[in-house]
Amino acid sequence: MNIFIEKLHVADEENLFNFELENRTFFEEMVPTRGDNFYNPENFKKIHKTLLEEQVNDDSYFYLIKDSESSILGRINLVDIEKMDKIGYLGYRVGQAHIGKGIANKALKLLIETVTGKGIKQIKAKTTTNNIASQRVLEKNGFERIETSSEEFEMNGQMLKFVYYILKI
Repeated sequence: MNIFIEKLHVADEENLFNFELENRTFFEEMVPTRGDNFYNPENFKKIHKTLLEEQVNDDSYFYLIKDSESSILGRINLVDIEKMDKIGYLGYRVGQAHIGKGIANKALKLLIETVTGKGIKQIKAKTTTNNIASQRVLEKNGFERIETSSEEFEMNGQMLKFVYYILKI
């Protein structure tokens, strides 16, 4: 499947809201919930506006993963950019209907190419111990596992830990 990543725009708000709403239950199986407020249309509009402002200031880079018809397949972001050290923190999610097709892997490759051109020298990521698919995507793209946290937390009735990764570009 051919995919591309495209910077988040004002016009993406409605389609992105629908994507998040459609995939909420699926996403919350692997990552902590964003809470009910995130899924309120008026709140989402404010959140979307805030993300766009962060992007304009180069504090974060938000991308949508799209197919050839420009349908949203997922999101991939580099957030909380430390400008002095040129470090960013990775986040991504692929919609349930699109998992297992290599989309996250391809999108991460594209993101790495894109942010390298912006001077980013290091990308940090974390996932949960139960998210083996995400760990594989990170490792396929050259990320090094640096540690597993000692602290456990409960999510969906399961005790988990965070696994931390780093990519030096």
